[in-house]
Amino acid sequence: MPNSLACAQDPPATLDTVGLVDQRLRNAGTSGSAPMLEDGDVDPWALPQLKDAGQSWRELSMAGRALQVAAGFLKACGLLGSLYLFICSLDILSSAFQLLGSRAAEDIFRDDVVLSNPVAGLVIGVLVTVLVQSSSTSSSIVVSMVAAKLLTVRASVPVIMGVNVGTSITSTLVSLAQSGERDEFRRAFGGSAVHGVFNWLTALILLPLERAAAPLERLSALALGAASLQPGGRAPDILKVLTRPLTHLIVQLDADVIRGSGTGNATNGSLIKRWCGTEGQTAAGNSSNCGAAAGGPCPERNSPAAQGQLPCRHLFEGTALADLAVGFILLAASLLVLCTCLVLLVKLLNSTLRGHVAQAVRTVVNADLPFPFGWLSGYLAILTGAGLTFALQSSSVFTAAIVPLVGVRVISLERAYPLFLGSNVGTTTTALLAALAGPSHMLISAVQVALIHFFFNLAGILLWYVVPILRLPIPLAKRFGDLTARYRWVAIAYLLLSFLLLPLAAFGLSLAGSAVQAAAGGPLAVLALLTILVTILQRHRPAWLPRRLRSWAWLPLWLRSLEPWDRLVSHCCPCKACSPPQAAAKEAHCFENPEVLASQQL
Repeated sequence: MPNSLACAQDPPATLDTVGLVDQRLRNAGTSGSAPMLEDGDVDPWALPQLKDAGQSWRELSMAGRALQVAAGFLKACGLLGSLYLFICSLDILSSAFQLLGSRAAEDIFRDDVVLSNPVAGLVIGVLVTVLVQSSSTSSSIVVSMVAAKLLTVRASVPVIMGVNVGTSITSTLVSLAQSGERDEFRRAFGGSAVHGVFNWLTALILLPLERAAAPLERLSALALGAASLQPGGRAPDILKVLTRPLTHLIVQLDADVIRGSGTGNATNGSLIKRWCGTEGQTAAGNSSNCGAAAGGPCPERNSPAAQGQLPCRHLFEGTALADLAVGFILLAASLLVLCTCLVLLVKLLNSTLRGHVAQAVRTVVNADLPFPFGWLSGYLAILTGAGLTFALQSSSVFTAAIVPLVGVRVISLERAYPLFLGSNVGTTTTALLAALAGPSHMLISAVQVALIHFFFNLAGILLWYVVPILRLPIPLAKRFGDLTARYRWVAIAYLLLSFLLLPLAAFGLSLAGSAVQAAAGGPLAVLALLTILVTILQRHRPAWLPRRLRSWAWLPLWLRSLEPWDRLVSHCCPCKACSPPQAAAKEAHCFENPEVLASQQL
């Protein structure tokens, strides 16, 4: 009763709170998401029409026009430079994680008894991709194991699913750079979450199906049998050609040692590349005539006793530091550059994309085809995302570039979703060409693993995009965005739970055996499904439920609200950026009051 009186002391505020509660319930029943509507009735996910407050081009003098052209040129150079350094920092970040986690990945992949468990295989794919920050590296290790007969194709399917899930962590990390501004962070984190939610939902649906009937394995075998493979194709190398002059001056890693991690052929030497060729022969990139093409790594590559070899020219060539120390140095430096470039990109985008310019860009990116072909717009976006990812040869770079654009309202979440789906497909086509360019003894295994990856993403599009009502990642991502706008620590919790704690818990249960896994996971799965079902009925058909189940007011506050957890986090880390806004906190206090809930008509 005291809480109810506290909410009713100020009549206008009480009416606003009740209106917010009713609006929240109506939005939950219609769209499946709960926008907080902190700015009145403005939808935070909409792209509003912008008005140009500055002078038009005709009104400017010659000096003003020259100044505007010079400012635009400098901003364009700043955008291109920040984008280039951002892409290079992603490459260095991947190298840092490989130095830090490749040995752990090697130990995980060598345990073939664990990999025979599909749940463990899925979790291992997630963890290894998070460790090395490169889905291409993880896929290469899987291909090498399958080619070396250390892993069957059937056992590799869950690992490939986990690789696809783990690669979405990059876009989530990028979204954290926009946490300084609440509304931008809402949209940026929602844009990154839509990618991760899609990958998780697809894996959770297809993993049991693959265990029961192996559709992906059978379909890839049929496609492999119908195609006549001609090795020698090469994937485009546009992005690496541009970034290699800078990144290779900082660090170079031995690709053959990384690929040999899962097959047991890797040496105990350093992953840092020291020798890049011999006298009279120029090394091309990270490859040489030995290594995977000869059936194993080059044990003499990092040996100073080798005769006639030319040393590599990079910052850590000949260093006495261990791989772990170099990895931590590169991690700190790359994260600093990454965050700086992201902040500059967001500031420059906000400064450049204003008024008529912003409206024109938004119109082009988010435009739909004319009637009656409007339904094809999303599929055209999927093809665009696949083509750009294929050209860039990196899904992480493409998705990381989309997330800030979602945050600054250039791209809508509904348009970013098919772009992410296309990026998933594009990275598999790149892997397919890379498999064709590999050694002949690994050709069949590499192509089948690449086809499994392709059909996995294609099945996800069929599940979660073709039918509009089943595009569940969009409302779920909006819900995550709304939560992070109110409680910013939810982003860190999502990151830890989705990519570390829950995978580790599932991995531990899988090691305990099938009986323990079923006994512990079965009740949790049933409880989660019942909770989802009751929540849906509360929003759409409350009359079908008993009166007690028509709201969650009977549960303890810490089970139905994040407010107690937020007070705990605020007490442990009293920072202003992590605390909810005052209006949202007051609305949450009244909304979570059981008496206020009981007074509302559901």
